[in-house]
Amino acid sequence: MKNLVYAFILCTSVAIAQTKVTTYTYAIKGLDTLKMDVYTPKKIKNNDSVPVMIWMHGGGFVGGARNYPSEVKLGEMAAEKGYLAVFISYRLTRKGQATGFGCDCPKADKLSTFKSATIDFLDAAKFIIDNKKLLGADVSKIIAGGSSAGAEGMLNAVYMREYFVDDLKKYNDVKFAGVFSLAGAMVNADYVTKENALPSVFFHGTADAIVPFASAPHQMCKPEKKGYIMLDGSATIVDRLLELQMPYYFYKVIGGKHELSSIPFSQLENVFSFFNRTIFNKEIIQTVQIINKL
Repeated sequence: MKNLVYAFILCTSVAIAQTKVTTYTYAIKGLDTLKMDVYTPKKIKNNDSVPVMIWMHGGGFVGGARNYPSEVKLGEMAAEKGYLAVFISYRLTRKGQATGFGCDCPKADKLSTFKSATIDFLDAAKFIIDNKKLLGADVSKIIAGGSSAGAEGMLNAVYMREYFVDDLKKYNDVKFAGVFSLAGAMVNADYVTKENALPSVFFHGTADAIVPFASAPHQMCKPEKKGYIMLDGSATIVDRLLELQMPYYFYKVIGGKHELSSIPFSQLENVFSFFNRTIFNKEIIQTVQIINKL
């Protein structure tokens, strides 16, 4: 089994703004070679293990990339904060499809897309765990993050693996410590329980017409459309965390649209401070920051 794990470590290293970035192939699925860029803290020493952030980019399952300038900047900043920052590619299953990922995309195809993204995110996390010594990863402190479509895939991976995954035993060792979601949603927030709820950060606009802010149809599709599917957005998930007395940081923009899926660089100090206090120091903090865009 060990040989199989290391067979996928086909990597290259480059320097970006003096931050070491190493690219690994974490899985090959059909015609898709799935890679990750790993940003390593400059001060990491041999035998060190540091917390991890795994990031799934947005793009509606038709585009986006792990090495867009905003993702590179976030990777560098997270590494400066002492994290092993991992930015992954995943299967863009709606790319080239005539129905895209909107209201003409059948519900079954949307669920299949969520399933593929869920499994890819879990496979990336498993790769980190299987190679923790090589990477210097503290796998007891993995923050799962993502934006828009990536946040949907990530949230379903964190909370709904039993719904989407057939071979659960494969991921027995995959555990997460926190969530960082930008304009994300999941299929059913009832899957958030006292046993799996995590300290979580959410950014979302109340007028998001693509990914619902609370509980609403995906992309606001009408019930008669093939792509009609209800999703539970940030506000609904936060309500669950409040009920379960779990930590959260909710940045809510009144009138904000899908631009809240952009990486909020001006707010990252608050985000990392929240994780330091809740994951590392085990504090219970429930914060809602309300911005009125109107």
